[in-house]
Amino acid sequence: MTNPKLTAGGKFPDITLPTLGGGTANLTATTNDSNWKLILVYRGKHCPLCTKQLKELKDYIADFKEAGVDVIAVSGDDKEKATAQLADIEPNYDVAYDLSIEQMQSLGLYISDPRSPQETDHPFAEPALFVVNAEGNAQFINIANAPFLRPDFKSVLSGIGFVRNPDNNYPIRGTRAYA
Repeated sequence: MTNPKLTAGGKFPDITLPTLGGGTANLTATTNDSNWKLILVYRGKHCPLCTKQLKELKDYIADFKEAGVDVIAVSGDDKEKATAQLADIEPNYDVAYDLSIEQMQSLGLYISDPRSPQETDHPFAEPALFVVNAEGNAQFINIANAPFLRPDFKSVLSGIGFVRNPDNNYPIRGTRAYA
């Protein structure tokens, strides 16, 4: 059985994962102050570019909150690896772990096998960033097949502001289906 790929404007899959803070988080659930969600998928502990991006994300959390957007970062790492990577980062946002291969596939992520046991011990998702709107639909989708392709948080914030401004009447883009 194959999972349908997430499409622009489509309903974001209902995925609940354990979080480093304890408990679980639904990837699209928002707080009372927010009704949009940014979901950052990162490769895992073995990736120094992910660590750099996760540190950078800390600097934008207040801006995302002000824009009414909650943030969660997620990887396929287990709790031990996620805890080790995030210990130095001290994130001011939620971090979930144990994203399964089936869940990665439901998001349309590229999945890589480790190059060696020294890299990591399991298949992992390549980077992705999703912005889910108040209706639970995928407003923005950015899926990379390599660690070098990552959107700039400042640009993402600017785009969210533009889209959410009712004067712009800006639709979800990329919804035209292939025949």
